Amino acid sequence: MSVALKKNTNLVSGVRSKILALEEKLKQMDQIDCPVKHHFSEDSYGREILLPAGSLVIGKIHRHSHLNVVSQGECYVLTEEGIKHIKAPYTFVSQPETKRVVYSVSEVVWTTVHVTKEKDLAKIEEYVISPTYNDLNPCLLKEVIV
Repeated sequence: MSVALKKNTNLVSGVRSKILALEEKLKQMDQIDCPVKHHFSEDSYGREILLPAGSLVIGKIHRHSHLNVVSQGECYVLTEEGIKHIKAPYTFVSQPETKRVVYSVSEVVWTTVHVTKEKDLAKIEEYVISPTYNDLNPCLLKEVIV
């Protein structure tokens, strides 16, 4: 089942603020271990994460569009575009400024693929991730690592 929300500024802002509020509440709870594997090619970086069954995970804000591959499992995903039910195998393009809430029905393997020549994980995260929605201004990121 997929619920599409009409894209308007007030709705997007409302969903974003609710995701951020949920994230703050979850930070106060015991955290689960979600193992991560890093994959590098000449011009790309892949980040593979394993989400245990029954987990609720909130992702980071991504600055750029990028590929997502759910290669194992089943989950529900909430973004400002609505709720989407995903069953592996499933591949899609994530839009910039996206932050997700993921509930994993079963164990999920999710990989994001980013275009970069960089191999330093800290530099990749700085390039790919925005700490807040207010930091998304692309002019703030002067050095592009592509």
